[in-house]
Amino acid sequence: MLEHIPAAPPDAILGLSEAFKQDPHPHKINLGVGVFVDENGRTPILASVKAAEAALLAGAKSKSYMPIAGDPTYRTLVQELVLGAEHPVLAASRARTAQTPGGTAALRVGADFLRKFLPQATLWLSKPTWANHRGVFAAAGFPVKEYAYYNPATKGLDHTALLAALKQIPAGDVVLLHACCHNPTGVDLTTAQWQEVAAIAAERGWLPFVDFAYQGYGDGLDADRAGVLALAARCPELLIASSFSKNFGLYQDRTGALTLIAANAQAAATIFSNIEIAVRVNYSNPPAHGGLIVSHILTTPELKQQWLGELDAMRHHITGVRHQFVDALKQHGVPGDFSFIARQKGMFSFSGLSDAQVAWLRVERSIYIVGGGRINVAGITPQNIEYLCTAIAAMPKV
Repeated sequence: MLEHIPAAPPDAILGLSEAFKQDPHPHKINLGVGVFVDENGRTPILASVKAAEAALLAGAKSKSYMPIAGDPTYRTLVQELVLGAEHPVLAASRARTAQTPGGTAALRVGADFLRKFLPQATLWLSKPTWANHRGVFAAAGFPVKEYAYYNPATKGLDHTALLAALKQIPAGDVVLLHACCHNPTGVDLTTAQWQEVAAIAAERGWLPFVDFAYQGYGDGLDADRAGVLALAARCPELLIASSFSKNFGLYQDRTGALTLIAANAQAAATIFSNIEIAVRVNYSNPPAHGGLIVSHILTTPELKQQWLGELDAMRHHITGVRHQFVDALKQHGVPGDFSFIARQKGMFSFSGLSDAQVAWLRVERSIYIVGGGRINVAGITPQNIEYLCTAIAAMPKV
């Protein structure tokens, strides 16, 4: 019955990593998959995470199932991270959170829930967006359209086109927004621009769905909330998908959350009961380990301070790499102004490389970059920056 099924195409990002692993080139570079690496090219386990895991191992008494929505302490802590502990939404009990296996599962649970209760809605994505966004929402059954976001000519936000596009989205549709460290461009909205977007959402009546995968990687843990806070102040309802892969380094532990904000406490409880059904039929209940690590760190003062320092260090490291990359390109005589790379936020940069150049770098130099020219700048190290910039200087100008 199944022999006729053709092979699926490789994943645009994870498939690239598989090809990288098979490449025997001694100087190969992986700038595709979005993981933090330090100056030695390693993706470290944070010291705060190590300490939390040791404490959890020593005190563990059971591996029984989690509740459908996950650990209550974790869920409360996620809300405080996303909104701030004193936010009026929390005081009014308007928020509910489900612990999920990573940010991707948060997006999918939200998509399944919304598709069931908003069957006529269209899902809008920024142009461009993370490669998996379209797949997640299309798999849930959503028709997917795009709104203007990035201006290739300026290597920045197309502010006018963005606002014009958002003003045309019908009431009842769902708009996915990147809270910070936009993937793949690295181009973020200012606080004032977020206020404009929130005003449009409230006026037009479409539902914001915020992907908050990189909190702390942009301008800092609190500053990166600007978009969420602007939307929460104007919009009675929104969804927020959180991930702790990057800011806690819990990539393989798949630690995330889906947070609902509703118009009032009763509505939050009623609506969230349906999100729990979406969880139940997807994966029944979440894995515990990553969430317990996050909870232990955030409720242990010395570990929380240690984690905040580690998060700041990762953010500053990436900022430093951006400036080093810009300087190195100039030193190698690569034509053009690459200062935009230093202005972008987070792990990713739309480098301006064409698909033909991306292909050349892979075939001729074993440098792996996602189609469209998205570079994970965190993958640039003191050991590979010379080889990378030499290769870019030598590539054909197409």
